[in-house]
Amino acid sequence: MRYADFEAMIRDMTREVPPDFLDGIEGIEVTRKTVPHAVRAEVFTLGECVPHAFSQQDEGARLRSRVLLHYGSFAALARITPGFDWRHEAWETLTHELRHHLEWRARVPALEALDDAVEANYARHDGEAFPALFFLDGEVIAEGVYKVEDDVFLDVPLTGKEWKAQAGAPRTFHWHGHDWRLDVPRGPADVLFLTAVGVEPEPAGDLVVVVRRRPGARDLWHRAVVGHAEARVMR
Repeated sequence: MRYADFEAMIRDMTREVPPDFLDGIEGIEVTRKTVPHAVRAEVFTLGECVPHAFSQQDEGARLRSRVLLHYGSFAALARITPGFDWRHEAWETLTHELRHHLEWRARVPALEALDDAVEANYARHDGEAFPALFFLDGEVIAEGVYKVEDDVFLDVPLTGKEWKAQAGAPRTFHWHGHDWRLDVPRGPADVLFLTAVGVEPEPAGDLVVVVRRRPGARDLWHRAVVGHAEARVMR
């Protein structure tokens, strides 16, 4: 898609946004920038919400922001993504950045927490250290079920006694109307990320069963040990 066509598409999309969602937005601009992630290959910043004016008397009511969408980043991602849907990605980015603005005005930090969870999930995929319970800041799908981008996390918190009994034993979880079983490996981990292999239907990303010991008093001075493994499942 050419720059001029992208810019026109964003103008059309802006007209579809309810006026209340644009309160305090001083501009929605398209730049030619390509903004690659600092350390992640094939990851680009598609948009930004830039706050720039506050009132000392009432910060929430006076917040002003500009929303930037980076055409160069979209084009770079399109080159490496088969079937890249420009309109879908642009709408997702635009509404994401507008949500940033609205939550900052309302002093609600949920979206920033979600962004942190996405960053932690990148670290998980790359085999780097990550916060043990980052997935709890993801999108809540159902009780005990969280989504971070395309990855789905099933949270299985256990008491200390349950945790000791669970090591090396099979574990049953529910997915798409059926019960599935996987074996929980033994090990020193306090939080164990088990990527389910063989589940049907497959999610767009990973299905991760997070078996973890519920925090107790000792966790005030003990940092949780995180483990991860693939686990073949049976229905």
